[in-house]
Amino acid sequence: MNSVRLSLLCAVAALVSACSTPFCNAPGGLCAPGSSNTSAAPPLPPPARPAPLPKPPPEPTPPPAETFAVTLPGMAAAAPAAAAQTPPRAVDEAAQPSNAPIRMALLLPLRSESLGQAASSVRAGFLAAWERDRDNITVTVIETGDVPQDVLASYARAQQEDDLIIGPLARSAVAAIAASPLTQKPTITLNYPEGHGQPGAAPLPPSMLAMGLSIEEEARQAAQWAAADHPGSTAMVLSTSTPWQRRVAAAFAAQWQRQGLPVKQVELSAPDGYLSDPELVQLRARLRDDLPGLLFSAMGADQTRQLRAALGDNVNSEPANPIFSTADALPPPPAPAPAGPLRALPVYGTSALNAGSGNNSPTQELDGVRLLDLPWQIQRDHPAVMVYPHPPQPGSADLERLYALGIDAYRVAREIARHPVGRFHLDGVTGRLTIDFGQGASSFERVEQSAVVKNGVPKPVTPP
Repeated sequence: MNSVRLSLLCAVAALVSACSTPFCNAPGGLCAPGSSNTSAAPPLPPPARPAPLPKPPPEPTPPPAETFAVTLPGMAAAAPAAAAQTPPRAVDEAAQPSNAPIRMALLLPLRSESLGQAASSVRAGFLAAWERDRDNITVTVIETGDVPQDVLASYARAQQEDDLIIGPLARSAVAAIAASPLTQKPTITLNYPEGHGQPGAAPLPPSMLAMGLSIEEEARQAAQWAAADHPGSTAMVLSTSTPWQRRVAAAFAAQWQRQGLPVKQVELSAPDGYLSDPELVQLRARLRDDLPGLLFSAMGADQTRQLRAALGDNVNSEPANPIFSTADALPPPPAPAPAGPLRALPVYGTSALNAGSGNNSPTQELDGVRLLDLPWQIQRDHPAVMVYPHPPQPGSADLERLYALGIDAYRVAREIARHPVGRFHLDGVTGRLTIDFGQGASSFERVEQSAVVKNGVPKPVTPP
């Protein structure tokens, strides 16, 4: 038995040593080590890839963006005529793609002691509008002081690094930039240089648009409104010697005269901010002798309340309790003339007559007074006003107006950044805006909301 086993082992060894298959050690070769004689069934072929879906047809190129003003109640009939007068916005070949990144610089005097709080309100409104509609836009806030050279240096850097600049806010800084050769990229200033819009004033650079809040422009719009209400009437303009009141009075008087209407101007003394009682008595007598068609108050709310009281029964030319000597047997003074015609005199004014929510007098001294103000202040159901947040800590009426300016400044900047050339309309929180940019000298127009005071609160109305 052992010899048989030995013979079998010798035969196997001889067979292995005699293998001569080419690529014996190659995979799949006859002598390949470790491969099994028995293999699994070949794998199934992978499922056929589904045919790709046909590409959708290309979307049509969207028309250039255009924003239209919302027609206010009572103006539906005038809307077709206004639309016919304003041509649609032309195709802007320089328009940016709707998703192209845009860099904006917001240049504000945040380090200024006098304008820092105002600048903060503008910044808050601007960033609130940006947060709501970023549109692939980045905003860099650049802080400056009051010195024009500081503003010019910051503005020059922004020209190199950003696509569009918003600011500055100070009138002197705007004038410095407008007079410099730096303005190459679109710039939206938040104020007007001194004398802007007056005859002989230097024009702004073509790439600069000024869209500040102007109380003088409110006075001009008040003159147009009053002339439509009282055609052919004489207006009496009342102010004190305060510089801003003189500017407002001059703006109204100039616009009134441009309409071919007579105007009289009266400047009252105001020691310690209160109108002089003797001068109010003289004014009352003058109005009795020569009654104008209307009054325009270039003053603030408190002084206009004094004026209205003087036109009523509260101010008389005689003491309230006169003392007569029985020995003199003097007759009692004559009864004062009825104050009805004076009290009924129409009074027009500006937003200076609206002290803001919570600050208006609950009394009725200003009831019936007509004024202009921003929708942000007097039209809380305005479509644009409702979609933007209000400041968490409301400030004065003027700071609220600057916050609204910041909102509209971003909306105008965004539209110009996307469509650098053309004319467009915007129903803004500061009024109905019309902007023409990139076609020579730029132009900006704001029509503010008309209102009449009722129970101490301005209520929006539609002018004729």
